[in-house]
Amino acid sequence: MSTRRDFLKTMSLASAGMMLGGGQWINAMTPGSTPEQKKASADKVKIAFIGIGNRGAQIIGDFERTQQIDVVALCDVDLDGRQCQEVLAKYPKAKRFRDFRKMFDEAGNEFEAVAIATPDHSHFPISMLALAEGKHVFVEKPLARTFYEAEILMNAAKKRPNQVTQVGNQGHSEANYFQFKAWMEAGIIKDVTAITAHMNNARRWHGWDANIIKFPEGQQLPKDMDWDTWLGVNPYHDYNKDYHQGQWRCWYDFGMGALGDWGAHILDTAHEFLELGLPYEVSMLYANGHNDYFFPYSSTILFRFPQRKGMPPVDVTWYDGLDNLPPIPEGYGVQGLDPNIPTTNQTNQPQAKLNPGKIIYSKELTFKGGSHGSTLEIIPKEKAREMANKLPEVPKSPSNHYENFIRACKGLEKTRSPFEINGVLSQVFSLGVIAQRLNTQLFFDPRTKEITNNPFANAMLTGIPPRKGWEQYYKL
Repeated sequence: MSTRRDFLKTMSLASAGMMLGGGQWINAMTPGSTPEQKKASADKVKIAFIGIGNRGAQIIGDFERTQQIDVVALCDVDLDGRQCQEVLAKYPKAKRFRDFRKMFDEAGNEFEAVAIATPDHSHFPISMLALAEGKHVFVEKPLARTFYEAEILMNAAKKRPNQVTQVGNQGHSEANYFQFKAWMEAGIIKDVTAITAHMNNARRWHGWDANIIKFPEGQQLPKDMDWDTWLGVNPYHDYNKDYHQGQWRCWYDFGMGALGDWGAHILDTAHEFLELGLPYEVSMLYANGHNDYFFPYSSTILFRFPQRKGMPPVDVTWYDGLDNLPPIPEGYGVQGLDPNIPTTNQTNQPQAKLNPGKIIYSKELTFKGGSHGSTLEIIPKEKAREMANKLPEVPKSPSNHYENFIRACKGLEKTRSPFEINGVLSQVFSLGVIAQRLNTQLFFDPRTKEITNNPFANAMLTGIPPRKGWEQYYKL
């Protein structure tokens, strides 16, 4: 097993390697498992969890229910926080760490896979180190916060075909995935020209003043919290409670707002099976509460995708915010709330007037759907009844998202949302966030992977240079 120091050396030697849109990567992976090891389906996968409170605790429970894991290590910058105590008590024999780098140095030879449930800005360095150390990687969505980070991760994973990757948009292993695929293959979903995607509830949102002119003042750190590791690649910020416990999603420096949080649960199957790829235009159509620090209270973003493989161009319009409902077609009916949506750690939030979901318009049919694993319906009901005997049988999922990852680690399945698939969707969201942040229209060349009408926005594809001590995770 390579140590973190070996990894840093490799990164330094490869500095002329991976560039945006291509290039080579020095493969520092450890050898893959033997076929005999991979076929040993009864063996449990030794796994380390990074980020064990709140959402992290939920995915640990989901992995545990597979009955196919052995929890070797637990890592969280805030181990003393009450959000971590239940997990720590459940696995008293697991080694404990606050710094993921130290975990790899001291216990890296004891586990074969990692699951990452940390804030968006830290997905990249942890995933890169895990790949370089030869580990299988499960990481919560979005894959990365910037376009460039997603590009590097996709290329790094491609160089390591024996290592399994999975991004945590769990609907990609539920009924929505298999239905969309079957309906596409049967020609039920065809000639799609427009998609409306909407997330109009207040989950994880705030009531801060949009006239903000600086970041919040620093506050006292929680006891023994490793704030330096929490910040990771980002420029230094003094600790403030409004960066912590899910609020990080609201800040441009740490999260990807409602789009990054929910887009992967709403647009994932359409993006994959319609082969949308990258857009040629991203336009901010509406912003309520735009400022330089945190995401608008509500926004409307238009993504325009070109013609592909004989399929017509597609306009995808994203709506978020309580006051920003999308146009609803006649015959839409009532939309139920998907029971598989994870609960939030915030309470007393206003109820949404429309549950998160999508409306898909094709030349002949219109479909409505929810988020996560929710299946599509043809609307209006009269058209659905007319089409009922033409719909193909939809296969059952052989494994949920977590079991799919574990079985893939054993060589028994392939993951359904690997970096090479989900990474492009993550890049779409990164482009949307740039448009949100600048409140503007962007023209993007999917071939050269450059924004052509705004040099400042083009520089944002790479983002701010990493903080000193974190440069080694990038190929600048």
